[in-house]
Amino acid sequence: MAVISEPEQPVHFPSETVIYRQFAWTRLTHWIWAISLFFLLLTGLQIFNAHPALYIGDQSGFGFENDVLKIGAENTEAGPRGYTKLFGAKFDTSGVLGMSGSTEQPRYVAFPAWATIPSHHDLATGRVIHFFFAWLLVGTLLVWLAASVINGHFRELVPTSGDIKQLPRDIADHARLKFHHTGRYNTLQKLTYAVVLFVFFPLMILTGLAMAPGGDALLPFLPDLLGGRQTARTIHFLVMALLVAFFVVHIVMILAAGPINELRSIITGWYRTDPPADEPDLSAVQSDLPTDQTDSGRSA
Repeated sequence: MAVISEPEQPVHFPSETVIYRQFAWTRLTHWIWAISLFFLLLTGLQIFNAHPALYIGDQSGFGFENDVLKIGAENTEAGPRGYTKLFGAKFDTSGVLGMSGSTEQPRYVAFPAWATIPSHHDLATGRVIHFFFAWLLVGTLLVWLAASVINGHFRELVPTSGDIKQLPRDIADHARLKFHHTGRYNTLQKLTYAVVLFVFFPLMILTGLAMAPGGDALLPFLPDLLGGRQTARTIHFLVMALLVAFFVVHIVMILAAGPINELRSIITGWYRTDPPADEPDLSAVQSDLPTDQTDSGRSA
């Protein structure tokens, strides 16, 4: 009877490692932000429909030529048409912007009903919902900042000098949809999340306060600091568009990197990483072992 002996050196078979990547506070605030931004976007478009134009400066009206964006409808030789005017250039956007709905029952609004909350014209309700989720976003951001400083997550988002050196390679890898599941944020992720959390979110909050009467009473210098109330409104709209673009890219990256693993990470906190690069290939290890050592512990 031959007894199976252990190899002199331990054999490490390639295996993926599941790590605890996302803290509970990170996961909770992530989903609160996602829900808040969804309602802020659609109620914001409802509010925008009440005056579908953006300006630079502190004033607007018929006596001023300071609009940078305007969405509306007009009568043409071909009938009513929707249009979008951007920096003086006019585009026909019938069916989506300016005029939407069916031919029999067109709606002459900047954004169509499916893109606003409420779907019908209701500025008062839109404002109530918008302000509720705006303050929820602010409160959640403050909670996240405090929790991230305590649990060390904040330091993970600060790019280091090594990260900056790695940036060209990260850009090239993302362009080729080549992802490394290491359990750590790469340079592009750090820079992107830092911009969203420390630039976009504060700008959204400050420009929102600059447009609100209560915000003016609390911080009367804020509109002037931002270039005027109309400029603040334009910045607010622009940041919203940038956040939508971030969301689209974010979803594309999740799908490309492995949606199940990425979603599990932000729901449960557990994340599956790539096998360590220095581990030998399983088939190569097995072929080098004696025949009796490849058996699973049985005696012959």
